[in-house]
Amino acid sequence: MADLTSREPERDFVGYGRDPVDPRWPGGARIAVNFNLAYETGGERNVLDGDGASESLLTDIGWPSSRGKRSPLAESAFEYGSRVGIWRLLRIFERFEVPASILAVATGLERNPDVGQACVELGHEIVSHGYRWIDYLEVDEATEREHMRLATETLQAVTGVCPRGWMTGRPSMNTRRLLVEHGGYLYDRDVLNDELPYWVEVAGTPHLIVPYSYETNDNRCDQSTGFAQADDFFQYVRDAFDVLWEEGSERPALLSISMHDRLVGRPARAAGVIRLLDYMRSREGVWFCRGIDVAEHWRDVHPAAPAGAS
Repeated sequence: MADLTSREPERDFVGYGRDPVDPRWPGGARIAVNFNLAYETGGERNVLDGDGASESLLTDIGWPSSRGKRSPLAESAFEYGSRVGIWRLLRIFERFEVPASILAVATGLERNPDVGQACVELGHEIVSHGYRWIDYLEVDEATEREHMRLATETLQAVTGVCPRGWMTGRPSMNTRRLLVEHGGYLYDRDVLNDELPYWVEVAGTPHLIVPYSYETNDNRCDQSTGFAQADDFFQYVRDAFDVLWEEGSERPALLSISMHDRLVGRPARAAGVIRLLDYMRSREGVWFCRGIDVAEHWRDVHPAAPAGAS
């Protein structure tokens, strides 16, 4: 059996442990709520873009991938998000005066720049969601490095804003190191392992992690066995909110909520988003924030320890 005490662990199984740090959210909030809206249309797998197959993930129609062929149904399911869903959700956020983090795939936003410009005008944050909406576990390091550069430059050119947050979605083991080497990013979202931000050291450089969620996420609308109705999404996320709000009197945390324009942008599902925002707005002690707001707060209130410090 290998001696697990003889080297630094590659994974952290402990985190904050039994006594989490007090985040000291602004205004003494009991809970921080961060809505994340993914914009991916135009960045997904498509034979037109040189991919070997069409996209099958998160289309909400359960359509299989077609190798070497375009899939009109899969393409149109994605296009609903860019043509209709994104605008409905932006109107809903504006109605409730809630800022969001827009997880923007660069090639997608480049093909519909009006979306990016509208998001910036409305005060939402542009987060880099990579150059393509693909699995970077299957991409070599040189290509991923180049895609990181292209994503950053493309999003800045389209929106006039340089993103400071990164979320690949399907990262490789190289992603975080490449991000720190690239520079210019305050934080990334490529973890699912906590309810509070935390610092890591990458090649001697402090780097901030703001946790994400694939659980309080409309990705369950992808198949008929998941969120089939508006109330499914509303009730599930509401329950998470209620538990964290109650715990927040002693242990405030971050609730990351994730959505896709082609999924909850549909009218029957958008009703659940409206109910959720209306419900959350009725509670006191809630800080509605973007990822960058969380990151800047953590940097100022809980700065990184000097490199090499224990």
